[in-house]
Amino acid sequence: MGCNKWKAGFNFGHLKAQSKLSVFFAMIIIFTYLFYCFTGYCDSLPITVYDQQTFINKILQKEGLEYSPQQMSDAHKNSSPGSFVRELPGVDSVDTLLQGNDNELRPDINISTANNFGSKTFPQAIIIGVKKGGTRALLEFLRIHPDVRAVGAEPHFFDRFYDKGLEWYRNLMPRTLESQITMEKTPSYFVTKEAPRRLFALSRHTKLIVVVRDPVTRAVSDYTQTLSKQPGLPSFQSLTFRNSTTGLIDTSWSAVRIGIYAKHLEDWLRYFPLSKFLFVSGERLVTDPAGEMGRVQDFLGLKRLVTDKHFYFNQTKGFPCLKKPEGSSRPRCLGKSKGRPHPEISPEVLLRLREFYRPFNMKFYQMTGHDFGWD
Repeated sequence: MGCNKWKAGFNFGHLKAQSKLSVFFAMIIIFTYLFYCFTGYCDSLPITVYDQQTFINKILQKEGLEYSPQQMSDAHKNSSPGSFVRELPGVDSVDTLLQGNDNELRPDINISTANNFGSKTFPQAIIIGVKKGGTRALLEFLRIHPDVRAVGAEPHFFDRFYDKGLEWYRNLMPRTLESQITMEKTPSYFVTKEAPRRLFALSRHTKLIVVVRDPVTRAVSDYTQTLSKQPGLPSFQSLTFRNSTTGLIDTSWSAVRIGIYAKHLEDWLRYFPLSKFLFVSGERLVTDPAGEMGRVQDFLGLKRLVTDKHFYFNQTKGFPCLKKPEGSSRPRCLGKSKGRPHPEISPEVLLRLREFYRPFNMKFYQMTGHDFGWD
């Protein structure tokens, strides 16, 4: 009798230990999965067969293509939409389906890659310019809005990597819910001749944000950034003038050329109406970030959730930073590369450059209907 009790107690204790051990291993698996998802690994996981089928069926319906159940079943043995499409007779790739007869990207298709964590869609809004205008600050301010998801790094799809294709571009995007908007920023788009046509071919409904700044100050900031990477760079004056005797400005130097905003805007207005643009003042983004962010949120159709309570002015850097988020030990400021002190430049050089930009600025004011007060 005593032996039986001992065996029963042993079995109960053994089962209890096994149960605890099972729970322990289950918790390890769950926490490991959550860790990888939070670090972005889940974004690279293949989407489900159901979602692949949804993705492709939308395109096939557009094209009026039909395949037998056996062909669809065979094609579904692959793990990605791209490889799935290649198994269908007569179709080379997803890009083939997404391109029109003239080999341009189809503007009428915006298919998302979906799973339980949201969808990867083409951006509904893009910060297209300008370099050293305050684009990074604007993006970081926007990213604290719960309804905005944005790519951290600059994709450079419409200027450098267009040949990689539409599927490559969409896969760079973060996953978003239906209530959120997808954004990216690449300031060089504004000064790239091919960018307006390429973006229009993808979607004529994309909202475009241009952060502009006094072109003289912007040119000096641009030079300062390059100088930090290339200490042997010639002086600002020697790069500014094509001929120092005549005072002729060298517009082939990118630091000067970028600031001719009116010229670049003309290229974009050939494809997009002015209503698709929001011109953000880089100066006001520093002096009144909450006010300028209010305009941006209105333009994007967002609730005004980013307000003055989110900002404080950093005297050392000379621009606003985000106040300490909950659960963080310190506030969020832009990196060391932002707010660099500018080198000493002759007032005569700056005055000559300001005179050069004046007519372009006036035209830009007329085109946008906004006087930025640079003159």
